[in-house]
Amino acid sequence: MTRDGHDGRRPRRRGQGELEAQVLSALCEAPGPVTAAWVQERVGGDLAYTTVVTILTRLLAKSAVTRAREGRSFLWTPAADGAGLAALRMRKVLDGETNREAVLARFVTALPPGDEQLLRDLLEQAERPDEAPGPGEG
Repeated sequence: MTRDGHDGRRPRRRGQGELEAQVLSALCEAPGPVTAAWVQERVGGDLAYTTVVTILTRLLAKSAVTRAREGRSFLWTPAADGAGLAALRMRKVLDGETNREAVLARFVTALPPGDEQLLRDLLEQAERPDEAPGPGEG
């Protein structure tokens, strides 16, 4: 260990998806629109301010967050929760494929039976948007 208390090892490097999830989670817990500095404090001190801004900008490009100018900075708000971000990622992957039918068919056939039934139920509900979800649904 060095005199400054460090053991010489670098901190564990987080993946982009993990950082995005942490930033989005912090935003979802915010009392309202917040600054990047607020997010940085909640996510952890080892994360540079510029990294937080980069992640927020990437989330903005994915439509997972929104921002509004406040003075010289921006206030950030989640446009999607964790499930919404996962759905955006799934949509992006699907949009990048040329044979959507094949991708969707493989996806559905690979689902466990409970998830397949859930997907069928959700598709059925989507066909009847005027009906409200029943107890325990949606």
